[in-house]
Amino acid sequence: MELSQSLTDIEWIPRPRLLAFRRLGIETVEELLTHFPRRYEDRQQFPHFPRQESDVPICLCGEVVKTSLRRFGGWKKIFEATLQEPNANALSQPLVCRWFNLHYIQKMIATGQRLVVFGRPKLRGNRICMDHPEFEVVEEDEETSIHFRRITPIYPATEGLSQRVLRSIIYRLLDDLSDTPFEPLLPRELATSAEQDALRTIHFPNDWETLHATREQLVLAEFFAMQILIASWRAESSARVGAAHCGRGELLKKFIAGLPFELTAAQRKVIAEIQRDLGAHRAMNRLLQGDVGSGKTVVAIAAMLLVVEAGYQCAFMAPTQILAEQHYDVLRRWLEPLGVRIALRTGARQEENFLPVLAGTEDADVIVGTHALLYENVAFSNLGLVIIDEQHKFGVAQRARLTNRESAPDVLVMTATPIPRTVTMTVYGDLDVSILDEMPRNRGKIVTLIRDMSKFGEVLAFLRTQLELGRQVYIVYPLVEESDKIDIKAAAAEYESWRERLHPHRCELIHGRVPAPEKQEIMERFRGGETRALIATTVIEVGVDVSNATVMLVENAERFGLAQLHQLRGRIGRGEHKSYCILLAAEQSQDASAKLQVLEKTCNGFEVAEADWDLRGPGDLLGTAQSGLPALKIGDLKRDAQLMRRARAAAMSIFERDSRLELPENQRFRRLIVEQKGRTFSNVS
Repeated sequence: MELSQSLTDIEWIPRPRLLAFRRLGIETVEELLTHFPRRYEDRQQFPHFPRQESDVPICLCGEVVKTSLRRFGGWKKIFEATLQEPNANALSQPLVCRWFNLHYIQKMIATGQRLVVFGRPKLRGNRICMDHPEFEVVEEDEETSIHFRRITPIYPATEGLSQRVLRSIIYRLLDDLSDTPFEPLLPRELATSAEQDALRTIHFPNDWETLHATREQLVLAEFFAMQILIASWRAESSARVGAAHCGRGELLKKFIAGLPFELTAAQRKVIAEIQRDLGAHRAMNRLLQGDVGSGKTVVAIAAMLLVVEAGYQCAFMAPTQILAEQHYDVLRRWLEPLGVRIALRTGARQEENFLPVLAGTEDADVIVGTHALLYENVAFSNLGLVIIDEQHKFGVAQRARLTNRESAPDVLVMTATPIPRTVTMTVYGDLDVSILDEMPRNRGKIVTLIRDMSKFGEVLAFLRTQLELGRQVYIVYPLVEESDKIDIKAAAAEYESWRERLHPHRCELIHGRVPAPEKQEIMERFRGGETRALIATTVIEVGVDVSNATVMLVENAERFGLAQLHQLRGRIGRGEHKSYCILLAAEQSQDASAKLQVLEKTCNGFEVAEADWDLRGPGDLLGTAQSGLPALKIGDLKRDAQLMRRARAAAMSIFERDSRLELPENQRFRRLIVEQKGRTFSNVS
């Protein structure tokens, strides 16, 4: 048997199980053996049944002494199984396990069975209960030693594939492979003795200490494979033959001289880094990180002017049509007075939107667009620079589709969503990084306040006071129209109410469905101060800059993500006046309160990003589907950050020694690079 062998070739695996494996994305022996446990239960010795509730889940074992099925609320059912612990005495208290409206559970559990249960014990009246615990029936047979009296693996599973069945199949596979030599998972400098039997130990460890060491080796191997891939991209990018796309800087000097403010030291530093890259005969591959309002657009314009002056075109990509239109408006105001020609291509029905789009893009100096620039027949006559805004919404493969041409254009990717350092060295590991860590001078302080609906009257009075002082206001909702499925307010439905509440101050409504010409007119009236309050959806999240707008009220704030709320808040505090962001929450759950309190404590986007990671966990922050990187099966970017740093250092070291990866020990990783690149680019071609 080989690791690459298909499970369909293994006769002893029942055919119905193969369908269940496919639902988990498992089709080969290797995919099954790298379907790692999500947790482990110590079934060597169980604790006594608790007498108090706990927020920490525990693993218990007991005999079912009673079952019951009760109805409530008409059609609803609750199934209860009462467990007694082994060798119970007079002081022992039974444990009641409860499942609501899960009718199949009653067919699986009967009196006299032994159950292992895992959950949080809660006090319900005078009973200790577990609601919806994970459970497994203990069966005394020849396989008992696989499932019981050991440190037992618990896997991600699916319908038709119980823990017992999954565990048995993996155990037998490992037994069949006991004499098969595996390729090294790590280079010599990272390998330890724990690697030799890593796949068996991670599934069926003998003790916790060995399990910990084995997991560390497998995480390191997974991270190393990822960093080898990133290092290959970086080496490939560095080897691409580029051209110098940098003018003398006369246009840039003229632009800076006409600005109504001074550049920050951080902006000057980053512009110098970009200017140096643009002047080199190696393709630039740079990530620009900056907090909301730190001045990324000015830096992007500086890069464009250097490239345009050298006689090349620039492509500016935004993730949505709305953002592309907003960037187009901003760039026209800044660049057309300098004689720079701009075109817009979004792939939308532009003839219906009446957007001023050039018939062709060949004559434009700057082409603004969405991902339509990747797929439509957009003719670039002499592309020198690609700028990608909100990079996390694009992927490595999408970037490559635009940049893999001869000669290679320079690439600048930007994000206003600060990224934790561990993520930067993975998803953006093939890029050089510039950070705008300084805010422009004369920016007013932003005070963030959390209020519930009982304080709405006070909030309204405060808004009216600010309007009477001459300030302007944003009022933001999560939806355009009310939904029957979600009980939250919507911008369109509340618009008339706000007109009455804030009379005689002029209010207007803006959202993504407003036609582009009308949207531009609304924003011009707001910029000019004619409109005092803007009732909006998140269409204002990016690209709106009105220095006199000093108050933002976000209704149903608990419905927004932390990063999105921070982006929205960045629309205020852009002038010299003190600004106020009021987060009005209808729901005060523990999670919602913790999220909103982060914003109350800090306006620093990098601190917000780290807190968001702490609250949500990595999730898909890695964005492996977009990044072109293999999905993580065992590693945790936050928990295992130190291992990621070790893996990165080792991968970079190998490429410094041998960028072609032709050393015998690296056969596995060379194959991984070829396979992963094939998957990545086939997904977008």
